[in-house]
Amino acid sequence: MKPLNELTRPNIWALKPYSSARDEYSGKEASVFLDANENPYNTPNNRYPDPLQRELKALIAPAKGVRTGQIFLGNGSDEAIDLVYRCFTCPGKDNVVAIDPTYGMYQVCADINDVEYRPVRLDERFQLSAERLLAAGDERTKVIWICSPNNPTGNLMDRQEVLQVLREFQGIVVIDEAYSDFSSERPFRLELDEHPNLIVLNTFSKAWGCAAIRLGMAFASEAIIGILNKVKYPYNVNRLTQEAAIGQLEQQHEVRQWVTTLLEERERLAGEFARLPLCRTVFPTDANFFLARVTDATAIYRYLVDAGIIVRNRTNVTLCQDCLRVTIGTRPENDALLEALRKWNPEPPLNN
Repeated sequence: MKPLNELTRPNIWALKPYSSARDEYSGKEASVFLDANENPYNTPNNRYPDPLQRELKALIAPAKGVRTGQIFLGNGSDEAIDLVYRCFTCPGKDNVVAIDPTYGMYQVCADINDVEYRPVRLDERFQLSAERLLAAGDERTKVIWICSPNNPTGNLMDRQEVLQVLREFQGIVVIDEAYSDFSSERPFRLELDEHPNLIVLNTFSKAWGCAAIRLGMAFASEAIIGILNKVKYPYNVNRLTQEAAIGQLEQQHEVRQWVTTLLEERERLAGEFARLPLCRTVFPTDANFFLARVTDATAIYRYLVDAGIIVRNRTNVTLCQDCLRVTIGTRPENDALLEALRKWNPEPPLNN
């Protein structure tokens, strides 16, 4: 890995971050707050939240097997994705490399930040090639994006290939593990000390059932987290979100039960789906969804919408022609999908 000061955008490395009122007395006890121009009425919503979310991070650290200093929290994982560009890439000069297909926000944030985005197509098994990813970069490549389990394909990336990228790439490697709770493979966030160029993304939106509170996590070295914290908005995670996440972390047994149930339903639904006449292939998955190739994805998608059932049509995504992405729901929801698809009867082609 190159020295962190060489990877960081020069103005960010030299940046003096905004000093919030709640940071300046850190470590001291206080009961009278006359520093932040807050309204003294309407407790507790009148006070700014902890800008570094210390109480929440203290609960996340043991749950995720990391140190508190290795945690960044943001407004969804999308904030962390955008901050990677803002901290480590220079607009109009640098580029990033990513697997293809994958989560669309990596490219959206690249476009917003005026950074060249270089997609590298996966093979027919939706697997990456470390050699091809590395070959796609040059001296201006600052970041490589890997999603594992991947979205929309659902599969884990080959661990040895990912490790090769981590060992050989001199820039930042971001591994998005949003769906790792549904996989039995050891998460890369437990190997941060071995890979100083690694950033691992995670979220409260999937296994934790908290998509509405918008809380994303990034795990990395204390040095990288320090840079992300320099650039983030001072109070980027509101008090209500922090409290909701703390409450959910106190119910981890419930989350584990949700995951167990969803994995059971994933096996059942994928098996039933594969037996439908309209299904050509259900691809292997390590996420809370599966990708399936069907006879006519667009027509079937529209049919399901008319029936009040929403899946994701991925037919226009690289390697995903005529593919639907199906999230695992409750058993009644999954049964409703199967019942509707068993009734699917495509219109016969018109005779000329």
